Amino acid sequence: MGGACEKKTTKPADTGAMAALDRSGSGSGSAVAVDLTPLQGIDIGKLDADKQKLFYKLVGSLNSPCGKGENLRKSYVSTTSCKRAPFAVRYVAALIDDEATEDMAREEYTKKYETPAKPLKIDYSKAPRVGNDDAPIRLVEFFDYACPHCKEFKPMLEQVVSDHPGKVVEYFMMYPLGHWPDSKGAAQAALAAHAQGKFKQMHDMLFDKAPAHSKTDVTGYAKELGLDLGKFEQAYVQAQPQVEMDKAQGDNAGVESTPTLFFNDRKYEGPMNPRYIGMWIDEEIAVNR
Repeated sequence: MGGACEKKTTKPADTGAMAALDRSGSGSGSAVAVDLTPLQGIDIGKLDADKQKLFYKLVGSLNSPCGKGENLRKSYVSTTSCKRAPFAVRYVAALIDDEATEDMAREEYTKKYETPAKPLKIDYSKAPRVGNDDAPIRLVEFFDYACPHCKEFKPMLEQVVSDHPGKVVEYFMMYPLGHWPDSKGAAQAALAAHAQGKFKQMHDMLFDKAPAHSKTDVTGYAKELGLDLGKFEQAYVQAQPQVEMDKAQGDNAGVESTPTLFFNDRKYEGPMNPRYIGMWIDEEIAVNR
């Protein structure tokens, strides 16, 4: 789950997604007693005995998600003020259920709860969007229309938005990597269609037809969508600075590959999968209500 198209082809992919489960390793350190006492409200019955033991080992040794000097188990059981604890426990269980090794589960937990990305200011005011701009969860995606991983991720993100009606707004930021000669033109075509109120239709078509994004191709798509071709041509040219601005913002925000997702102004570094993005959304809504 969760591959990526890299900005630099010499750099190995590392998106923080569950594709990293291919890494070897299952934890290290000396044996310690593991508290196997069940946690009320947490059903791990579908995990086998070894995975259940790993689950209890992790919740007994991971730090509290609320920055307290206690472990996750204690925060869940007795610290009612730690609203993130129940979500953190379920996050660990989900990772183990998805075959995460101990090392991988610890890495994902650390990125989410102990060393979260710093907030960044991204100007998405001109970006096409799906959802209400006052939604509590703001997802900003940087992508390349010719990137096969972006194409794979597209229905996943659509599922996330569909599963959380009224709770999520998604902004689309253009990030042509430069690997495909017509990606920049595809981005301009999407923005040109947006000027006539048909961004999503063009967005879908550009991914469906990828990487056929020549000027002739995208003009043909505009015709299929019933756009005014004169206005489309003008908007296509005028969109170039916005594409370049989106790309520059991505560079400044540390985008190294596509797709890259920002979650309420922080770089999303969890698994690029609807299950986990949905868990992040549910947690933020519950904690901040």
